[in-house]
Amino acid sequence: MNPPNPPASRPRWMTAMSLFCLATLLFLIPRDLFHPPTRDVEVWLGFELRGAAALLTAPLHWLIFAVGAWAFWTGKRWIVPAAAAYAFYVAFSHLVWSEVSPNGNGWLVGLAQAIALSIPGLLLLRAHRARRDRVLG
Repeated sequence: MNPPNPPASRPRWMTAMSLFCLATLLFLIPRDLFHPPTRDVEVWLGFELRGAAALLTAPLHWLIFAVGAWAFWTGKRWIVPAAAAYAFYVAFSHLVWSEVSPNGNGWLVGLAQAIALSIPGLLLLRAHRARRDRVLG
């Protein structure tokens, strides 16, 4: 049985994104389990969760990157706009975190981070449009 999208037809940038997601996953799991300063804090929508809430929600981050690694590797069409949306979510979260967290650096730094972190989202949307146009064109 052939896979729905064989690796030969997967663009190199999707392979790179898959490996990035896998590397991120391999970094996050030990950090979240064994490094107390980061284990005890998770950030969602820019707000810090601490203690048990952080430990209980950390696997959601792992799941996001595991699904991303699999979806980019298998060339799922939905992953590109989903990853772009996640990049914009992370950018917005940095803006919020910079303002509301005592560890943040204010809205100006948060805005700079949000702009920088939006670039991958924009590139993903551009790649999605180009891929869609090749299929339709």
